[in-house]
Amino acid sequence: MSQTELRIIAPTAIVGYGFKESSLERALKKDPHLIACDGGSTDPGPNYLGMGKAFVGRDAAKRDLALMLRAAVDRGIPMIVGTSGGAGGDAHLQWTREIVEEISLENNLHFKMALIHCETSKEYLSKKLAQGRIKPLWPLPPLRQETIDRSSTIVGMAGVEPYIEALGGGAQVVLCGRSDDAAIFAALPIKEEFDPALGWVAGKLLECGAACAVPRQKYGSEGITVTIREDHILVEPNHPGLVCTPLSVSTFFLHENETPIYHTEPSGVLDLTGLHCQAVDERTVKVTGARFLPRDRYDIRLEGVELVGYRCICVSYTRDPVLVQCIDSYLDNVRSLVVSRVDGMGVPAKDYKLVFRVIGKNAVMGEREPVKEVLAHELGVIMEAVAPTQELANEILGLARQAGKNMHYQGKLCDEGCLTYPYSPSDIPAGPVYEFNILHAVAPDSPLEMFPIEYVTV
Repeated sequence: MSQTELRIIAPTAIVGYGFKESSLERALKKDPHLIACDGGSTDPGPNYLGMGKAFVGRDAAKRDLALMLRAAVDRGIPMIVGTSGGAGGDAHLQWTREIVEEISLENNLHFKMALIHCETSKEYLSKKLAQGRIKPLWPLPPLRQETIDRSSTIVGMAGVEPYIEALGGGAQVVLCGRSDDAAIFAALPIKEEFDPALGWVAGKLLECGAACAVPRQKYGSEGITVTIREDHILVEPNHPGLVCTPLSVSTFFLHENETPIYHTEPSGVLDLTGLHCQAVDERTVKVTGARFLPRDRYDIRLEGVELVGYRCICVSYTRDPVLVQCIDSYLDNVRSLVVSRVDGMGVPAKDYKLVFRVIGKNAVMGEREPVKEVLAHELGVIMEAVAPTQELANEILGLARQAGKNMHYQGKLCDEGCLTYPYSPSDIPAGPVYEFNILHAVAPDSPLEMFPIEYVTV
């Protein structure tokens, strides 16, 4: 491997989002040293971590992984996937492992694989809590033991160190559980003793595929190639229809960060106050000026979820101009009737949740919506019930759906219902509901202690 230049391909933003084969083939002509990709995110919410499910289809993930894996093995270079399976728990890691092994069998591929496990035990966290080594991340309060006890799945977000350990252990394929997004790509350049700031900047740009290129998303979720040199990096999109500009690259550092200047990582802070982006040609940008500032406390972000109930939903809509104008008071009356009936069943209001989401009126911003007048000629109403059991959620939702259809309102011009339901059956059981209850940072004794590595010969 060259010590003066390192080339890394991210084929797409997340495994399963897809990319053109021709884009990857074009990038492979640059003779890369690493093919890597993010495999997940918390953006789709807590249910995927709680249920151990991926948020992309298996066939879509297999298609992307097959192209990446064959390219890496054929060239004798590493392939890395971080936050495997969407949420990075052990179930997600195993799901991705099975797909990789299936591809290997079908294509007669042979390699050493490392599996970095990121699930964290309650016993470990209880010990760290007692030692005062866990701090909250906004907006959550300090962690309590009862919160740990209620959690169903907890993961730690791996930094670069487990990847470096796995690559140093001879793994050609590395599948990691929950991961710091940038660490997936920063690990190899840091291992090869490039300036850590360049590794982290490269990771930041690679983690979202071609999101730092324009016109963003015109061709789907494409990828980029980053070249790391002694004192700068070069970033170029894989798809010929995309370009990177100084503006598109520099503004990307606003993405998912509290500040575009300081980006906190497990081992330190990426300082971008001196960042400079310069066009090299019509589609490539040179980036210089970043610094990485190590800090004394090594922190691992924790993500935990707990089961809060089961959900049932119903989709309805109305075009009655009278109901459109009085929808808030109407739904208040529906709620009151449902509460009284459920109370008669012996279930107090504190034990369940009933939500009405009015599409076309405050559905996005709620009470903070500045447009107060209803301008729509039709509205959609999503009814949602969450209760301790699926059966109870279904029953509460059924009461709400019935009341929503038949309640009277001032000015109503017919005896029948003026909310209608496009689906039959109208009530849709949605299964378990999880919420994030742990978003905290823990200080381990070493960067590796939370991330056991399993080596497999494939």
